Amino acid sequence: MYEYVLKTNQLSKKFKGHTALDKVNLSIRKGSIYGFIGQNGAGKSTLIRMVTGLAFPTQGTIELFGASEEQALIQARKRIGSIIESPALFPHMTASENLEANRILRGIPGKDCVPRMLEQVGLQGAGKKKAKNFSLGMKQRLGLAIALLGDPEFLILDEPTNGLDPMGVVEMRELLKRLNRELGITIMISSHILSELHLMASHYGIIHRGQLLEQLTAEELNEKCQQYLFIKVDDPGKATAVIQNELGTADFEVMQDGTIKLYSRIEQPGKVSTALFSAGLEIEKFMPMGEDLESYFTKRIGGNPNV
Repeated sequence: MYEYVLKTNQLSKKFKGHTALDKVNLSIRKGSIYGFIGQNGAGKSTLIRMVTGLAFPTQGTIELFGASEEQALIQARKRIGSIIESPALFPHMTASENLEANRILRGIPGKDCVPRMLEQVGLQGAGKKKAKNFSLGMKQRLGLAIALLGDPEFLILDEPTNGLDPMGVVEMRELLKRLNRELGITIMISSHILSELHLMASHYGIIHRGQLLEQLTAEELNEKCQQYLFIKVDDPGKATAVIQNELGTADFEVMQDGTIKLYSRIEQPGKVSTALFSAGLEIEKFMPMGEDLESYFTKRIGGNPNV
């Protein structure tokens, strides 16, 4: 029995001398929700396209459900559902007709899966409405229903919440969590909305400039996302002197707006606030905080994640 639905070994891809993917060793455990994080051009879509058979590696190997030989991979890919970029829909067809057309094209037996998939994604009431008249959220749901045809064991989703309004993002998140929890589907999600990934992923992979920098579990991420005391006072310079001289630590960071992140003495907030107050400083804000996935990602790649 396989433990990982996907493993890559030294997977690389070059385009006309440009290395899009550089010796990536990635592993996705069965039953997990894997958040795949990286900037535009980092190599996320390149890897996804190779895993789904839409592109071929320059070197390295791909293993799906324990299979790595070419013919075995072709069969293994039938156990995958995917949305890459935007869902491919027939605009003049209804949701039901779109699913039926895709079912026939993919040779999936039995029409009973069509209403079942519509109910699975909450589109059973779409009726005769054409896909061209769907909201973006409905189109994303229909794309997911198409990906779910054939009852895949592994879902690969490239930016599934892209362009959705806040309510649509929440609905998609809860739907994916339910598919993972109730049906045991392993899900790989490539997304720029890091705060959203933080609410559902059980595992993470961080890719930057074609290289996989790190893989970690949600528990490991929570441990690594440093906790700190957030301090805002009327005189940041004086406050740093107090922190260094009175509290005996240099484990802090002064932000551009003058606020201070103190990474030590977290268990002694009273001692810290007393030292600042005794020095005559006016304390405007003082609270314990923790870094989120976006902050950790920014530090890990050594720059601005939006660049």
